[in-house]
Amino acid sequence: MIDFTVLGYVAAFCTTCSFVPQVFHILKTGDTKSISLAMYSCFVFGVFLWLVYGIAMQDWPIIVANAITLMLASMILLLKVRDVARAKKAPPLSV
Repeated sequence: MIDFTVLGYVAAFCTTCSFVPQVFHILKTGDTKSISLAMYSCFVFGVFLWLVYGIAMQDWPIIVANAITLMLASMILLLKVRDVARAKKAPPLSV
């Protein structure tokens, strides 16, 4: 018989860890050009709502996965927002 709580934790581990390479890549290269600000904004909000849902349901795999994913995805979003703000402040390139 399958222990569905363990299955939930394994699924949470896989989906949450998928963000780690992206965070390290951005921290190492500083490159966020290929990341969609709208997509990550929507995604972070969705993860936040999943976290609220997990807390309301007292579902620990959902709580743990979404708390960690929210932290990682928020880092990516904040770095993207920082780069967008910097690009708006930069003077236009003259030809």
